[in-house]
Amino acid sequence: MAGVSMLRQLNISGLTERLARRECSARESLQACFDQIAQVDGTLKAFLSYDVANAEAQADEADRLLASGVTHREKPLLGVPIALKDVLCHRGQPCGCASKILQGFVSPYDATVVTRLKEAGAVVFGRLNMDEFAMGSSTENSSAWTTVNPWDPTRIPGGSSGGCAASVAANECFGSLGSDTGGSIRQPAALCGIVGLKPTYGLVSRFGLVAFASSLDQIGPFTKSVGDSATLLQAIAGHDPRDSTSVPQPVPDYRKALGGDLRGLRIGLVREFNVGGVDPEVDTAVRAAVRQLESLGAETVEVSLPHSDYAAATYYIIAPAEASANLARFDGIRYGLRVEGRDPAELNSRTRGAGFGPEVKRRIILGTYVLSSGYYDAFYLRAQKVRTLIRNDFLKAFESVDAIVSPTTPTPAFRIGEKTEDPLQMYLSDIFTISCNLAGNCGISIPCGFTGARSDVPRLPIGLQILGKPFGEETLFRIAHAYEQSTGWHREHAPMA
Repeated sequence: MAGVSMLRQLNISGLTERLARRECSARESLQACFDQIAQVDGTLKAFLSYDVANAEAQADEADRLLASGVTHREKPLLGVPIALKDVLCHRGQPCGCASKILQGFVSPYDATVVTRLKEAGAVVFGRLNMDEFAMGSSTENSSAWTTVNPWDPTRIPGGSSGGCAASVAANECFGSLGSDTGGSIRQPAALCGIVGLKPTYGLVSRFGLVAFASSLDQIGPFTKSVGDSATLLQAIAGHDPRDSTSVPQPVPDYRKALGGDLRGLRIGLVREFNVGGVDPEVDTAVRAAVRQLESLGAETVEVSLPHSDYAAATYYIIAPAEASANLARFDGIRYGLRVEGRDPAELNSRTRGAGFGPEVKRRIILGTYVLSSGYYDAFYLRAQKVRTLIRNDFLKAFESVDAIVSPTTPTPAFRIGEKTEDPLQMYLSDIFTISCNLAGNCGISIPCGFTGARSDVPRLPIGLQILGKPFGEETLFRIAHAYEQSTGWHREHAPMA
C-alpha cells in the first residue's frame, strides 16, 4: 500500500479486501477520509459536520472485531466509512435537513438504515449537505452553503442529495446514503459521475428519514461501483415493522446478480422520452451506451409510456401536497428554531417565516393550495388518478421488457446560479427521473461518458438511467454491472478526488 492517503481511492470492495488481509486498519481508512475532507472540502463544501471522536470509536471497535477474527462474510461493511445525507437520523448527531428551522436539533435515535449499517460493521460518520428538506435539484437551496461539483467547482453537483454525490466522487467517504423523491439520488450521481440507486418503494425502511413526500421518498446508496451499490443495498434492505409502507418479503443476494452477459434480456427505449432540450453530447453518449448494451447481448425495443408527459405536473402537485402536511410539525414549539410571538399563532408564523427558505415556502404554499377546499378534487385527486395511469404504463411496458434505459438528466451539470431565478427550468432537470418515483419502481444511474467534445463545454460526467420493475433490483444490477465492466467510465476520477 502506497500509504494512508491512497486508501481513499479504493471502492468498498477494494477496501474490505485490504482490511481482511490486514494491509490497513479501519482507523487508517477513516483517517484517509478525514485527510481528504481537510484537503478539498473547503472548496467542495459537501460536509455540514462530522464527529471525529464518535467515528474514531466506531473504527477502533471495527479493528477490534477484525483482530478477533470477525470476517466480512459476517459483517460485509466492517471498517468501511459511510456518510449520511442530513435527512437521516443518527443518534447523538445533528439532523437539520440543511434548514434553519431544525437549528440545534440532535437525533434521539437511529434511522433503521443507520442501525443496519452499524450491524454490518460500517463506520457511520458525517452529515452531508442537501437542498433544504430535500426540495431542489442543485443543493443551492441549503441554508448552509452550496456544494460544488468535484469535476468543475463553478457548477452544481445536483440535488437534493448533492453532498452525498460530491463526497463520494471526491473520495471523502467510501459510500453514502441519500434519499430520492423525484430523482434526488440518480440525478446528482449522474452529474458527479458515480453510481446512484433508487430502490423500489417499500424495499428500504423510511423509519428515521425526515419526510418530504411520504409516498415518494426512498433511501438509497451512492457508490463508486455497481458492486458496491449491491453491497450497500444488501445491508439496508428488508422489512421493518416500524415503517408501515415497508414490504415484508425476502431480500435476495444482490451480488449474485453481478457478472455474465445480457443475452436473453429485452431493454426498452421510451418513445415519449425523445423530447427536445436534451444536450447533444448527452444524447450521443446514451445512444452509444445503448449500442454497448446490444453488443453484450441485450435486445432493445421501443416501448410507450403514454402518460409520461404528465409526470412533472403530477409530481409537482403530489409532492408539495405531502410536504405541506409533513412540514406542519415544524411549528417552533416542540424542537428546533423558536421565534417568540405574542401568542402561539404569531410564534408559529414568525418561526416558520424565519426558519424555512424560499423554495420550501413555495412548495408549502403550493401544497396547501392544492389541498384546500374547492381545489382538492381539481388538482390533488386528479393528480393521484394520473399517477395510477403512469404506474399502469410502466407495468404494461414491463410485460414486454426487462428494463428501460434513458438519459438520467437532459443536460450535464449547469452553472451555479444559472437556474435559481427560473424554478420551472430547475424542475425540468428531473424530467427523466420523476416518473419512477410516481410508479414506485427501482432505478439506477451509472456513468456512461463525458461532455467536452466541443471546445465551449468542459469535461463533465453523463449518466445512463436504467429503470426496473418493482423489486427488480437484481436485473438492474445485472445490466448495470455488465455495462460498467465493459467500459472504463467508472475508473475516471474527478479533479478533486
